[in-house]
Parts: sequence; structure tokens; C-alpha cells
Amino acid sequence: MTALMDFLLVFSQPQLLLLVGVGTFAGIYVGAIPGLSVTMAVSILISFTFSWDVYPAISLMIGIYMGGVYGGSRTAILLNIPGAPSAIATALDGYPMAQRGEAGTAIGVTTVMSFIGGFVGIGVLALAAPFVSDFALKFQPRDYMLLAILGILLVGSLSQGSLVKGIFAGALGLAIGAVGRDPLTFAERFTFDLRLMEGGISFIAVMIGMFGVSEALLQLHHVDKTAVRQKISRIVPSLSTVKKHLPLSLQTSTIGVVIGALPGTGGDIAALMAYDHAKRVTKEPERPFGEGAIEGLVAPETANNAAVGGAFIPMMTLGIPGDAVTAIMIGALFIHGLNPGPMLMIDQPDMFWFIVGCLVTANCFMLLFGLTGIRVFTKIVEMPRSVMIPLIMLLSIVGAFAVNNSITDVYWMLGFGVFGYFMRHYGYPLGPVILGVILSRLLDDNWRRAIISEREDLGRFFEGIVTSPLSLVLFVAVILIFVSQTPVWRWGKARIFGKEA
Repeated sequence: MTALMDFLLVFSQPQLLLLVGVGTFAGIYVGAIPGLSVTMAVSILISFTFSWDVYPAISLMIGIYMGGVYGGSRTAILLNIPGAPSAIATALDGYPMAQRGEAGTAIGVTTVMSFIGGFVGIGVLALAAPFVSDFALKFQPRDYMLLAILGILLVGSLSQGSLVKGIFAGALGLAIGAVGRDPLTFAERFTFDLRLMEGGISFIAVMIGMFGVSEALLQLHHVDKTAVRQKISRIVPSLSTVKKHLPLSLQTSTIGVVIGALPGTGGDIAALMAYDHAKRVTKEPERPFGEGAIEGLVAPETANNAAVGGAFIPMMTLGIPGDAVTAIMIGALFIHGLNPGPMLMIDQPDMFWFIVGCLVTANCFMLLFGLTGIRVFTKIVEMPRSVMIPLIMLLSIVGAFAVNNSITDVYWMLGFGVFGYFMRHYGYPLGPVILGVILSRLLDDNWRRAIISEREDLGRFFEGIVTSPLSLVLFVAVILIFVSQTPVWRWGKARIFGKEA
């Protein structure tokens, strides 16, 4: 009964309810602007809320977090500029839908599926947090390395055409992610003795340039073309549509929770893995992936919102942040005299249930705010290109500068924008580049941690993979996914099942 009262605290106090609502509303619009990350918004909030009582401060932060994760999909669908890395996969099918005049449908599906994914993540947090955190703790550096390799193999799903071009783009992303000083040895890598490259290249600047500026440059070819009129007669997806995609959304929500619970990962990796899963299990999508498939929206949006609940699991049960935002929230809890971790669950279980209550409330507000204002938003796509192109450029410049308040990031963004334009012009996919940048550090750091922990003995390293059940499962998954992308697999499948894979 006490837990229930703590859970319902946010519903019983109008001030807390208002703060969650305001936070969610603000988070949606912060998340929609490229470069203005949720991490930045929550970190700024700490300076305003450190003198507040802990309950109002946490209410506002959770609202921003939940709304921000969802908000990135808006600009991904309407302008092909993901507001956050977790919305990259959403842009692959959401933007083609907007180009067909179905932006309202795409945003409606995205909102409802984000709501479902959010509830799955919160449900797992409330009911199974200790079990999931125990599982996440079993991951060794070699498991993270194998997870990163699994992620890199998604290049086949994101290529949308030539696999060779996709591999080139993924390798380019890995190289970009390695630029800068090595965090372990502090040695320079790919810096060409240039000081501006010592700090590395912000992958947010790369993402904004590749998607935003290249899109603006491509639109210059069609500046006189009439804008597509959007169909907004039905925004909320039908019950039959939700029921049809519910099995996929539950599968990808599970992916989101597990990936979100792993420290150092997050919603961006979860969304990309979920997209790959959807491509593998969906045999007959209504449209091909990359051309406006609904499944291409369902999978990443359920996964990245489910990852929010997943990220709270190690934070609340072990005091280990699941992602950057929960790392900042741990700091906020310390400021307010709380000690996140196992003792928090024992000494102050009221805080655990209060946070669960805030997450549920923020998820409901996200559904409410997400389904309103769509008619106004979709007008963006109907604007003349002579207006839209400067708008995209302005958003891109503001977003790139906002990452580190650095003009250097704007230069990088513009440079990668021009490069991305030529890549798209010659049929090279952009998704694998961003995938490579995101996974580069995860792969590099954990490979070296794994090999150092085995005293730089490759024999011991592979013995560890074979003797650890978790590592063995991940290793077999890597092999199977790799083989499934080869012509030999397609030939064998055609021979066995009598049709092309």
C-alpha cells in the first residue's frame, strides 16, 4: 500500500503533475531541434533546480527526458534531420512518408508506438529491475565488443542498395569516430598534427551535416517543384494498425529495454538494432524498407522509448547510469542528499516508486502532446522550398553550434554536409556513416579493455568467449548475422526453400 501511495504521489499533487507536463512539452521541442540534446537540457536544469525540493526537480527532469527522446522523430520525419541520434532510423522511412504526403500518419504512428515502448520499459523497471540489472552486470568488455560488432553488421540493413557502398560508409564512420586523442593512451590518432582535431569530431555535427545540409543541397535541384500536400484527415492510427504491429513493437521494446539497461549504450543503438530486427522478421511489409514502411517507424520508436525505462534500471538498482541523462540525474540525486544504488531501494523505496510514477505520467503527457499540433507541424513540409531550404540551413547551424558552443563544429557540419551531398548523389547511404561513428568508441575501448584483461593473450581471449555462455551466444549471433548477409546464404536458402531470400 505504501508503494502505491508513493507511485500515486505525482497524480495527487497538481504542482508535480504540472511540472511533469511542462517538462514533457519542453522536452518534445528541445528534442526536435538538432543539436539541442536532452542531456544538455537536463544538465542545465540542475543549475536551476538544485535549491528546489527533490520531488519537483525530479518531476521536471523526467518530463524533459521522456519528451526529448520522442521529440527527435519530428524533424526526422518532416525535414530528414534527426533531432537526436536515436531518431536516425526513424528518418529512413518517416521522411519518405512525408514526401508522399503522409507526414500526419507517420507522426501519429510514431507517437502511439513511442507510448507503447515507453510503457513496456517502465513496466520492466517496476516489475523486474533487479533481474535485468543482474543480467546487465554480467556483460564483460568482450561482450560489449561483440555487441558493437553486432551493431556494425547492421550496415546491411541501413545500406538500402549496394552492400559494398554501405561497408565503405560504415568504415568511414569508424575512422571518423577514431579521430582525436586516444582516451587510454592520450596518443593522437588521425589528427594530422592539427589542434582542432585533437578533441575529435562531434558525431552530432557529423549527423546534422550529413542529413540536414545534404538535404538542403539536394532540395536546390527541385527549388521550383510544388510542395506535396499532406493528408492529415486521420492522424491517430486505427486499432487494427496498432494490433497488427503490436507483436513487432513488443519484440523491439524488449530490445530497447535490454540495450538501455547496458551502461554506455542507449536509445540510439537500441533503435538501430530494432530497425535491423524489423527488417529481418518482417517478411511482407506494405512498402519496402527505406521507402516508407510502417514497420520502419514502429521498431526504432518503440525501442528508443523503451530504453528510457531500461536506462533507469541500473541507475536505481546499482547506482550505475544507463546513459548520459541518467548519469546527470544521479548527480542531481546526490545534490539532494540521496544515494542512488542498492541502498536507495532499501532505505528510500518511496523515491523508486515516485520516479516510476513520474515516468508513467510523462509517457501519458507525451501521447497527449504528441498527437496535438500535428496539423501545424505538417505545414512545415508544405512550405515552398525557397523557404524550407534556408530554414533547414538555419536549424543545422544553430544545432551544430549548440553542441559545444563552438564555431569549429559548424565548420565540421558544413564540410560533412557537402560530403554527404556527394555521397547521396552517387548512391552512398548515410546511415552506416553515423552508425560507424556511434559504435567506433564502444568497439575500440572494449576491444582493448578485453585484451588487456586477458594479458594481451589472444588464446585466453577466445577461450573466454567459448567458456562464457553470454559471450558464446553473442559470438554465434555475430557469425550467423554475418553469414546471412553473404551470397552463399542466399544461394543456400534459395536451394532449400525454392525462392530468393
